Order: sequence, then C-alpha cells, then structure tokens
Amino acid sequence: MNGRLIRMVFVLSVSGFTSGVALEVGFGEVDITPKLGEEEKVWLAGYSPGRQATGVHDPLMARCVVLKDGEDKLAFVSVDLVGLQYSAVQEIRKQLPEFSYVLVSSTHTHEGPDVIGMWGATPFQYGVNDDYVQEVVKKTEQLVKETAGRMTGEVMVSFGTAEDATLLKDSRQPEALDAVMRVLVFSRKAGGEKVGLLVQWNSHPEAMGSKNQLMTADFPWATVRELKRRYKCPVAYFTGAVGGLMAPPAGPKTFDYTEQHGVAVAGLASKAVEAATPIELTPMKVTAHQLYLPVSNKLYRLAKTMRVLRRAGYVLTDDPYLRGEAMSPKNAAQTMTIETEVACVQLGELSLAAIPGELYPELVYGKFQEPADVGADFPDAELEPTMVGILGNRKWMLFGLANDEVGYLLPKRQWDSKQPFAYGRKNSQYGEANSCGPDAAAVVMKGFARCVKEGRTKRKGQD
Repeated sequence: MNGRLIRMVFVLSVSGFTSGVALEVGFGEVDITPKLGEEEKVWLAGYSPGRQATGVHDPLMARCVVLKDGEDKLAFVSVDLVGLQYSAVQEIRKQLPEFSYVLVSSTHTHEGPDVIGMWGATPFQYGVNDDYVQEVVKKTEQLVKETAGRMTGEVMVSFGTAEDATLLKDSRQPEALDAVMRVLVFSRKAGGEKVGLLVQWNSHPEAMGSKNQLMTADFPWATVRELKRRYKCPVAYFTGAVGGLMAPPAGPKTFDYTEQHGVAVAGLASKAVEAATPIELTPMKVTAHQLYLPVSNKLYRLAKTMRVLRRAGYVLTDDPYLRGEAMSPKNAAQTMTIETEVACVQLGELSLAAIPGELYPELVYGKFQEPADVGADFPDAELEPTMVGILGNRKWMLFGLANDEVGYLLPKRQWDSKQPFAYGRKNSQYGEANSCGPDAAAVVMKGFARCVKEGRTKRKGQD
C-alpha cells in the first residue's frame, strides 16, 4: 500500500418510495451441520479448546428472510454458528449482486464448529475447517436465491414485544439485562394466516454447558420447533445483545433442561406475537459503514501471530473509518485494527441495528453504573452512545453478531483487567479476555450513530 490510507465507507440507500408495489416476503432454511466421520475432526466453538464433536443432537441451520419492495431486495440470514467472520459474509455478498443488502447474523451457539480459529485441538492450533466455511458460504448463497424465488406477496406485518427477566441471568457485575423479546409477524392480507415469524432474543445459546460434545443449536432449536408447531409457519431466530454475559438461568446441563428453556422462550415469543400491532416496513433503506476496531488484546495479537486467528490486520490510524497499512513484521509493534461493519437498516417504521459483536445491555439502554466502581481501570471514561439514545422512541430490533464476530463490546467504564479489581474481587471478571479492547464499543456505537444520522439526513432530502 506504500503508506497510503484507504477510506472504506459505503452508504447504501434503498429508496422504495415510488415502487407502488406491496411488500413481499420469503422464508427459507437449510441444514449446515458439518459431517462427522471425515478425516478432519470437528472442534466445537466456545468455552475452551480441545472439545471434539462426537455426534449430532439436532441439525445446525441457516434461516433466511427476504424482503422485496419493488426492485429492492434485502436478505437477513441467521446461522447456527458461534460467529461467521466478515470475510465469509463478504464472499456471500459477492455472489448475490442482485440484492441491495445481505446481512448474515450468527446465533452464537457454543455447540457448533469452530469458524473463528480459537478452539482447535490445543490453544496453539487452528480449529477451523476452511472447506466447511466455504460450504456454509455456498449453502447460504443458494438459500438466499431459493428463498427469493418463492416470495409471498400482499402481506401485512405486525411488530410485538414481551418481557421476562426470569429467562435470563447476567453472570457479570453489575447486572444489566435486555429481557425484551421482539418479533415481526408476517401474514397474508387475504385470510390473515401467518406466513412467517422473525424472532429476536438476547441470550447465549449455551444451556448445555462446556461438557457437551454433541452438535446442537442449543435452546433455539426447541424455540423454533415450538413456534413452528404453534403457528404452522416458518420461523427465523436471531440473537440480539448477549454481552455481559446474557445466558439461560442456571440449571442442569441436560437436553431436557435445554428443551424446557427453549419452550419457555417460545412462550415469551408467543406473548409478543399476541401483543403485536400493525407496522409498515417500507420504504427500505440501508446505511452501512466499514470500521477499523483497535485490537489491544495481547492474546488476540499472539493468536494472530501464531495463525490461530487468521483475519487480516491493519495499522491503526487516527480515523476509525480509514484503513491503515496492512500489518507486517516491519510494523508489528504498532496497534492493530481489524475491519468490520456496522449498519442501520431502516424498514419503514422499524429501525434494525446490525452490530458486529456481543453487545452489553448497558449499551442498549444506557443503564451504566453511576459512579463506576473505583476498581475499574477507566472509571472516568466517556460514556458511549447507546441504542435507545441514538434511536429515541422509534420501534427497533437488534441483530448481534451481525456480519461478524468481534468479541465483547463492553463499556469502557467497566473495563477491569488490572488490580485492584472492581467489586472487591480477587480476580477479574470474564469479558475482557474475549474483547478487542476497551475502545471497541465506542467505535462501534459511534459508527452506528453515524449510520442513523446519515440515513435520516438522506430521508429528509428525499421527502
């Protein structure tokens, strides 16, 4: 690159203002479970390295929702994986040029194959089967195309929410939850029968715990199954804000408990469905930005050096929207960044936040501890923008791990990796070890705020 900086910014505007065509929707799904018994082992992602898959409890799925307004088509895909990386999402998009925007979010199951690299046979070995990732890319591309080929027109849409904090636990102090279930209900205008549900919930799919060696989507498997049974229509499940750590309440690490919890989550979704009221999802607009997150995490840097993590790195610039020089042995001492993406998808009255990592609920509702614990590393750090602060009173949904998995996005005031530790603890809490660094959340949330502001400016100019 000869020292040049490249600004990687793209703003997509999908008008929909003059189409005069009723909204169409399509739902589809495909099995993406890796094959066992092959020469290469399947290493399960999450918890710790060396957890080899020994069987399959339920299939891992990719589920797709396509929205079409005139000539504009958007695709939302949810994959039962720990976190499909940005490079794979970009490959999928290259094969779908007819779509205005393609979003791929991961449910973050801890019982699917490693698609990042950190969970191989040992901490020093790459855990990804690259051929499998390419298979996911190909299957996802085909799924989107097939879903777009069987659209349902003349649909009406409702949006509903329901809340139940008893279905969550936060294993990190201070406690902050996003216990709101959000659903979109698509129904035929003629007859009213449901043609599909889009469900967004905020919990780690890790009810089975670290000892399980069977591949499974975890509790969302039972949630989707139960909702399909109740409403006789397709269901697409998306994960929201799960940092902090949002997870199912403590219980036995059994499939019976996991199923019961999944059914309980389906019950909350049903309450949201019954409470849903009509909403307009057109016109459709997308504003997205590529970001460069600073990586100060020494373990991440070491893992990249050892090729356990293999995503590209770039030298930090003074602008998070500018790509610096590619990392090399000559500039290895400089701060590294990774390329990712943040977006706001405006669907009529609904704002959809596409956040690339595991967002802490504090960054959703602004429920920051005040004052911060004196043991935290940056108790006086500037507070990051929050989802509700940015979006105001608009209806919204949040897709976490959207188009990438960059780790935990936690408020800088909560960062606590040095002694003395917060809350009088003898050891640090979990979170920082799987975060790019204390400034990552600010870059992402400011990037999202920029997307929203630019999207609103364009709408005003077009109205």
